[in-house]
Amino acid sequence: MLPRDCRPMQGRLPLASKNFLTDLEQHMSHPPSLPRLGQGFYWQDLHVGQRFETFRRTVTETDNVLFTTMTMNVQPLHLDAEFASKTEFGKPLVNSIFTLGLIIGISVNDTTLGTTVGNLGFGETRFPKPVFAGDTLRAKTKIVAMRESKSRPDVGIVEFEHTCQNQRGELVEICRRQAMMRKKPKA
Repeated sequence: MLPRDCRPMQGRLPLASKNFLTDLEQHMSHPPSLPRLGQGFYWQDLHVGQRFETFRRTVTETDNVLFTTMTMNVQPLHLDAEFASKTEFGKPLVNSIFTLGLIIGISVNDTTLGTTVGNLGFGETRFPKPVFAGDTLRAKTKIVAMRESKSRPDVGIVEFEHTCQNQRGELVEICRRQAMMRKKPKA
């Protein structure tokens, strides 16, 4: 079940519509330049300056403990409440790599689902404020650069800027990601 406050952008179907079936029919018969439900954008459908906003997600202690132990990061700042209580934060921090993965992961539905070949790299990545269990995060994505692939005519390269804010509107993460995106199949 999707959160009630999901705010779709860029031609997406309103999820809280009173006329859901009518809206769904209209959305499914939209112009071919827009993606269908459950499909990301092709390279030609993206443009520099385009913005997307995701649904919110509350981070839990279980998220943090599972991710931190699965990646074998034994940093007590993430796992040991007693240790963390004596730091300037006063409680365990959520693993920043979990935050990075979550923000990119929840952006997939609105941007690259089924249309990306893969990530090419990550540029500037910062975590200006800590994330704690119980924080509710929302990601925003902006297309900051695009170019044709020099080696593959069926794909293009897109640079995304992902930002994340907590429930207080504080910036907790910013990341630049370069991805290889599929072009529309030839008819």
